Amino acid sequence: MPENQRPSSSEPLATEAELTASEVKILGRIEASSNGALLVELESGRRGIYKPESLERPLWDFTAGLYRRERASYLLARQLMLDFIPPIVVRDDLPLGRGSLQSFIDADFNLHYFDLYDEADLRDRFIEIAAFDMVANNADRKAGHLLLDQRRHLWGIDNALCFHAEPKLRTVIWEFGGAPVDQTLLDAMTQAADHLDPEFTQLLSQRERRTLMHRLRVVASMRELIDLDVDERPYPWPLI
Repeated sequence: MPENQRPSSSEPLATEAELTASEVKILGRIEASSNGALLVELESGRRGIYKPESLERPLWDFTAGLYRRERASYLLARQLMLDFIPPIVVRDDLPLGRGSLQSFIDADFNLHYFDLYDEADLRDRFIEIAAFDMVANNADRKAGHLLLDQRRHLWGIDNALCFHAEPKLRTVIWEFGGAPVDQTLLDAMTQAADHLDPEFTQLLSQRERRTLMHRLRVVASMRELIDLDVDERPYPWPLI
């Protein structure tokens, strides 16, 4: 399904409970997705994004089952009290098999990070997302993964390439290097490092969980975002 044919809706996002229990109807495939992503309709009429493991493209550095990392990203954001990842669940009973089911974000898909990063009212949100990506070790934060909805709420989607045990940070969010991270978020990182959500044991390996907790402590102690020279910044490709 082409980007410009995605349906638009001002309805509230589907909740975890709705995503878990609802029957789904496949409407079409998201053509721009590198892995298989399907637009679906829930019983309520709200929309979701279904990413079955069966449509994943093999990666040399990440194991199969990227849907688990999508769920883990949502859990980490929730534990850090960050509201930028749409509700997402893991389902075994969907038409193409096990995978993730996430609430659909209605946004202007012609806008992306490079159109938005210098807007003053979004600055704090970008700093939060950048801090999250540092602790999650996000290897693929493209500009098009940042969506602004009709209420000017900033969302981050496509969070599957996170939590690798080796350094993998690749992101477009470098304009806020050196910015201080809010103390509330720093405190939440420290707490999460000591008491990670128990569901992570089902989603990540022991080594990945251990390095996640280490990164949480390191970023909490740094108290600010990484500040690198332009020629040192690791960007994803393509940028958008």
